[in-house]
Amino acid sequence: MSGESLQEKIEDLAESDGRYNRDAYIFVYDALQYTVEKLGKTTLPKEKRHISGRDLVLGISEYSAEQFGPLTCSVFFHWGIKQTRDFGEIVFNLIEANLMSKTEDDQIDDFVDVYDFAEEFDWAKRKADLKRLP
Repeated sequence: MSGESLQEKIEDLAESDGRYNRDAYIFVYDALQYTVEKLGKTTLPKEKRHISGRDLVLGISEYSAEQFGPLTCSVFFHWGIKQTRDFGEIVFNLIEANLMSKTEDDQIDDFVDVYDFAEEFDWAKRKADLKRLP
């Protein structure tokens, strides 16, 4: 592999795919690390750190609230993300580019309809009880 940095690889991937802003790819990559940490898996061997698509999408919800607060939907829409399946599309693009890995059981359907953006990112409702991961 060339000496190309992770950021350069993500920029190339975002440009070649064209559906999602490069910041969406970086965010999903960071949200994966956030979710692994929240689930207490960072000290496990790499092969045991795997999380499901559903867990990642729930982690993305929490991480986005911390990062963007009530602007979450606006940020996601700006990036081209309109539904939870879009996170799966980004993840599978990262997998195809060898920037993430998956198990045989992982599939794009794991990311479909995990939540509705309008409900999930209703800031008035979510302020009270945001934390779903341990």
